[in-house]
Amino acid sequence: MQKLFKKPGLIRFGMNIWPPFLFAGIRIIQLQKDYRYLKAELKHWRINLNVNRSQFGGSIMSMTDPLYSILLIGALGEKYYVWDKFADVNFIAPGYSCLSVEARLTDTDIQTIKTHTANGEKYFPKFVLRVCDKKGQIVAEVQRTLYVRLKPEFRP
Repeated sequence: MQKLFKKPGLIRFGMNIWPPFLFAGIRIIQLQKDYRYLKAELKHWRINLNVNRSQFGGSIMSMTDPLYSILLIGALGEKYYVWDKFADVNFIAPGYSCLSVEARLTDTDIQTIKTHTANGEKYFPKFVLRVCDKKGQIVAEVQRTLYVRLKPEFRP
């Protein structure tokens, strides 16, 4: 699996045909080669609308679910376990158009994770994603908490 992450274009393609994304109208439109930036979109179409004709909250959550896991697995490499652990969403406004979200990792994020996990400890970094409509208005803020830990063979 880790060898796949050496090819971000293949990861992007695979995620875009992965049934939970494909059938929900979610796609990754940009993934940087260094796994520091990712942009995803959620279509506005009948299949993912709620009774108010706005984007279904579950689709918004699904769109944000794997984003930081993908970035961290790609950026940290094969020595680490990375899982999504917890999410909290604040729905701010209804989404009546295509929605997008951007995820970024900084050098500080990577260094902080490596420092906190250096002795084999679990670390739970938190990231906030802002889901926006076509006009740039924030529709939802999603806080994702991840689980990161060195794999046993790499622990001191």
